[in-house]
Amino acid sequence: MALLLANQILQLFLILLCGYVLVKMGLLKAEDSKVLSVLIVYIICPCTILNAFQISYTPEIASGFLLAFIFAIVIHVLLFVIVYGLDRFFPLNTIEKGSLLYSNAGNLIIPLVLAILGEEWVIYASAFLVTQLMIVWTHGKSLIEEKRGMDVKSIVTNVNLLACIAGLIMFILHIQLPGILQSTVKTLGSTIGPVSMMMIGIILAGCDLKKMMQGKRIWIITALKMLVIPALVILIMKLSGLTGMNPNGETILYISLMAVMTPSAATITQMAQLYGKDAGYATAINTVTTIVCLATMPLLTMLYYL
Repeated sequence: MALLLANQILQLFLILLCGYVLVKMGLLKAEDSKVLSVLIVYIICPCTILNAFQISYTPEIASGFLLAFIFAIVIHVLLFVIVYGLDRFFPLNTIEKGSLLYSNAGNLIIPLVLAILGEEWVIYASAFLVTQLMIVWTHGKSLIEEKRGMDVKSIVTNVNLLACIAGLIMFILHIQLPGILQSTVKTLGSTIGPVSMMMIGIILAGCDLKKMMQGKRIWIITALKMLVIPALVILIMKLSGLTGMNPNGETILYISLMAVMTPSAATITQMAQLYGKDAGYATAINTVTTIVCLATMPLLTMLYYL
């Protein structure tokens, strides 16, 4: 599994390089990444989620989805305990806390699950995405904004959350999209991997990578995010015995853990820009963790399957 994951990450990285080269050749600008970001958030990712629920209802899949949702909640609780525990001994600023707590699962987890396990497993990845979406737009927003309160509007109008709800309703009620619409949704959703990585490559081309990697603290945060914290979560979840609740429990848990292994969430950078915080530092963390994941994700996968 680790070798297969490494192969898929390498393929995605080569696509990332295509976006990087296009900017360096002057054919695109780093700002053009916003166009792809809009396509991913409002079209491609919702289509991928909807397509994930376009499978025949079975009690096994339903119980598996419920288990994935339980895993997602438990994992987020563990992340909060670990990060805020670390904060007592190694003080973290708000950008660092947000970067350690939230992963870029929306852009990477679905394409990786599609490539490694197949589209029938994406439904379980959706459970983690729904959970993180709700938490990041409540706790995450108040953390970066440094204000208390819940942005209910941002939650209920989030197109990806709405896609999850719509897909779940159709799954439970055995509703299938009409043939031509289903084919369109599936085709659009299948582009999430290449388009996401192309976008990241375009963003990276506009960053001063050398300057980003000079600070010692960013490497400490990267080590915590990409190795220490996911390794702790893996060990705790494996010892919990929760995988025994479903015949596919081990794979379902791996999907949730794969989301934890992904780089820091790009949403933290977007929020930092919106609320006048250190968006440059947030971008640096996101960039370095994205590069490092090429090595850490296969390594952590090996640890999980030991």
